[in-house]
Amino acid sequence: MHEVPPLSYSFDALEPHVDAQTMQIHHDKHHAAYVTNLNKALDGHPDLQSKSVEDLLRGFAGVPEAIRTAVKNHGGGHANHSLFWQVMGPHDGGSSNGPGGDLAAAIDRDLGSFQSFKEKLTNAAAGQFGSGWGWLVVDGGKLDVIARPNQDSPLMEGKTPLLGVDVWEHAYYLKYQNRRPDYLAAWWNTVNWQAVADRFSQAR
Repeated sequence: MHEVPPLSYSFDALEPHVDAQTMQIHHDKHHAAYVTNLNKALDGHPDLQSKSVEDLLRGFAGVPEAIRTAVKNHGGGHANHSLFWQVMGPHDGGSSNGPGGDLAAAIDRDLGSFQSFKEKLTNAAAGQFGSGWGWLVVDGGKLDVIARPNQDSPLMEGKTPLLGVDVWEHAYYLKYQNRRPDYLAAWWNTVNWQAVADRFSQAR
């Protein structure tokens, strides 16, 4: 059975950038619904139930047709949000602060500079039509920035997500209404660069 991972910080820890009410509803209601519906879809498929959600999505081509849409939507929602909570944290980001070490070097190599990367990811997320995500991924050993609709996971394409920003309206509407660019500008202040760097080390 898949479960919603607990937050490692309080709902109000990302204030003023992401408000406590949004965090509570997003984590306890939206993420919980994806987990409930994923478990329902996998009922009767013990071979799939035993897999992590990441392995389930990496092996998406082998998911039976009857439950494929449910696994894409709800499994993707579970995996995407599980990563989302981990790559944010209180007092971690800041517009001028970025990662150090190997991740910083890889960003410079593959995406030009930290500032260029920030612009690419912001533009990808801001330009995602409707609901979806902006992603920093490892693809074939190199970093890339992509946007994907709904809860489509980069794992289904063989890419490894390192950092994702949720641009579904439920992620920001209580505080920012239709001002997605304002939300994205504020969100950078929450990024936990150590967690992103750790994911990069594991991906290598």
